[in-house]
Amino acid sequence: MRLDLHDEHQAAFRPPRRGTARAAPTMEITPEIVREGLKRSRYVTNERVETAIFLALAIDKPLLIEGPAGAGKTEVAKVLADLLSTDLVRLQCYEGLDEARALYEWNYQKQLLRMQADEAAGLRWEDLSEHIFSREYLLERPLLRAITAPRRVVLLIDEVDKSDEEFEAFLLELLSDFQVSIPELGTIRAREHPVVVLTSNRARELSEALRRRCLHLFIDFPGIEQERRIIELKVPDLDERLAAEAARFVGAVRKMQLRKPPSIAETLDWCRALVRLGVKELDTDAIRATLGLLLKHEDDREKVEAKASALAARTR
Repeated sequence: MRLDLHDEHQAAFRPPRRGTARAAPTMEITPEIVREGLKRSRYVTNERVETAIFLALAIDKPLLIEGPAGAGKTEVAKVLADLLSTDLVRLQCYEGLDEARALYEWNYQKQLLRMQADEAAGLRWEDLSEHIFSREYLLERPLLRAITAPRRVVLLIDEVDKSDEEFEAFLLELLSDFQVSIPELGTIRAREHPVVVLTSNRARELSEALRRRCLHLFIDFPGIEQERRIIELKVPDLDERLAAEAARFVGAVRKMQLRKPPSIAETLDWCRALVRLGVKELDTDAIRATLGLLLKHEDDREKVEAKASALAARTR
């Protein structure tokens, strides 16, 4: 039976509103509930990650997840949305991201059309401004969308390390109060505090202020046994012996000095390719024929291909 936390169980996850008493939940959140929810979402992890997710929900703290690209950080937010039976709102960070792109913008084209129509009807500017600066003309970006959502959502702020320090400072203020001031509309407060997940590939060092605001979690690439379990769960058509060999091979490849080690998603794509090609044994020929699914840089591919025979022997 699916764990539907949005209905009878979500009260256990809902934080108290500031200045109000918290109503007695129908069910207290426990690590076991989180663990079972993760299993239902087919997310293979360990106790440390499960505990961090539980605490982020239980004490209403943003969860900052750091680790190498492709280690499964973003997947945590997706799994949380599934666990809570709610929507995932994603803000993809990049250099130069500003408040307008992350928070809101006015729909200038729609405003202009309304102004032209109202001016033709003889309306004064005082009457006109009341219309064009209403919510109808507001374009909600991810942060405002998460705040104004009618129910609690999961807000994913992905790759926050790619944003500028100025945007990080703005983000810190928003996460402290979960409210936004729009000059034309006033202050908009969150109906329900979103569950916030921030991810970082550590492209730059984040501020201590942001770290203090969050619960921290580091997710590295999985070990061989954990990756074997992931492969068997996500690619059930792959032979168990070959799944174990694939996990050992990927683990060995990640230890090499590569420009971009294979992510979990790339490992799964590679394993699906092995199934479609009918590969029965992970030999040198099979490795060389499919390396393009694991490695996306030519110098990485050449480096691994040169050691294909030794790596193939090591997986058995």
